[in-house]
Formats: sequence, C-alpha cells, structure tokens
Amino acid sequence: MKNTVTSFMAAKGKEKLSMVTAYDFCSARMVQESPVNAILVGDSLGMVMLGYENTLAVTLEDMLHHCKAVARACHDPLLVCDMPFLSYHISVEECVRNAGRLLSEGGCEAVKLEGGVEFCREIKSLSRASIPVMGHLGLTPQSVHAFGGFKVQGKSLAAAQKLLDDARAIQDAGVFSIVLEGIPQALASRITRELTVPTIGIGAGAGCDGQVLVWHDMMGMSPQKPKFARCFVDVGSAFKEALCSYDAAVKSGEFPSAEYCYKAEQEEEIAASIK
Repeated sequence: MKNTVTSFMAAKGKEKLSMVTAYDFCSARMVQESPVNAILVGDSLGMVMLGYENTLAVTLEDMLHHCKAVARACHDPLLVCDMPFLSYHISVEECVRNAGRLLSEGGCEAVKLEGGVEFCREIKSLSRASIPVMGHLGLTPQSVHAFGGFKVQGKSLAAAQKLLDDARAIQDAGVFSIVLEGIPQALASRITRELTVPTIGIGAGAGCDGQVLVWHDMMGMSPQKPKFARCFVDVGSAFKEALCSYDAAVKSGEFPSAEYCYKAEQEEEIAASIK
C-alpha cells in the first residue's frame, strides 16, 4: 500500500512508523521490497556516499542527482528529500523554488528542513505551495559548527524548553512530521505527547512515533558507529569477505572457471585462424 503524507499523519498513536535513508536505485529497490514506511534521501549522503566530514558541502544538485535515482525504485514508501545547507536560508522565494525542484525534478513527495521557530515563515510558504514539509529538531547536522560538534541537544532546562517551543511552532506552521535527533529520550517522549503530528526519532529513544536510521549504519557499512545506530545485519563484513575471496580466486586462477565462460562452435580453430 502506498504511504503518503496523510497516511503518515494518521499513523500517530496507532502504529509505529519506520524510515530509512537511501541514496541510490539499488538500496531504494530493497526498501521498496520491504514494509518500511518511508525513505529519506538525506544530506547525510555527503558523509556516507561522498566522503565529506559533514553535510555542509552537499549541494542542491547533489540532492537532485541522488533523489532521482531513488525515485526510480521507490513506489510504495513515502519519499522525503533533505533540503541541503543554504538551499532554504537565503530567502523564502529561493526556498520555495529549491523545494519545488526537489519535487518536480527529483521526484520526491516531501522535503525536510532543519530548524525551529526561525524557519516558520519558510514552512508556511512551502505549505502554501502544496509542498509537504518534515521538520528536524535537536542535533541538526547543518548546525554542527554552531553546536561545536555532533553533541546531544536539550540537556538543560532552557534548551529543553526551546526544543518544545520550536516543535510547537513548526507544527503550527504546517509540518506533517518532525525528526527528533540526538536528544534525551524523556524529552523526546514529552514532545511526542504534546504534538498532533508524528515524531521520528534518531538517537531520541523509543517514545517517538517512529524511527529513522542511516542505511550504512544499520547495514554495518559505516566506519563511524553512533551510540543510537544499531547494526541489524553486518553487510560490511560480508562485503570484505567477498572481496578477499574474489581476489584470492582471481590470483589463483580458479576464477573464472568454465561455467563462467562463453562457448562457440569451433572456437579453438577460429581463435587460432584469426589474423
């Protein structure tokens, strides 16, 4: 069954929502063949696909390139695409134009942007343009330098109150869901109870309405292992083992054996006769 913005919102209080990142056709096809509710084409692709230290170097063109590939395989999951750094910060007009490109050219069905009350004007403008918006609060990676690194947010009373206020504000501005990242689980649970839209946690505990994980983290393919990132299958080790086995088979001459080669009638005579 097709997951939509409306089915996403209707799930709150009824069933947990699952979301995973994907960045290419192959991984998106695997998600398509699973019951996972949503795919996020995250700007985390800058780190896991492009080798950057953070997400700040990711461009709108990068997001469009990867979103198009994912959209070709994604039919049933809700497809959400991150708005990268500076694609929604300059002006409301530029924000709407860039988000519109992610839908019309990239093929996604909603966009995600980071930030609280300071981005309510942008969220309202996107909603008026019929562009669904997912919010993102807490440890927002595009603010890594302002935070002084990838650090848990909302640990003080003032910081916790700010997050709750921001969640209320962007809900009123029109988001259909909010990602809560890197905050204490009790705070995430309180915010979840306060809101009418679903929360999606990543490093925010089980009290959220759903969860999202980075593909490479959950598959054991990332060199970095955040505390919240459970590895559900160690594909990374399997890849390494396969590569070592392939290398050994090539160097020993065992691969390719006859079963992996093409045959033709009189091939030996033909090969000997050609000049």
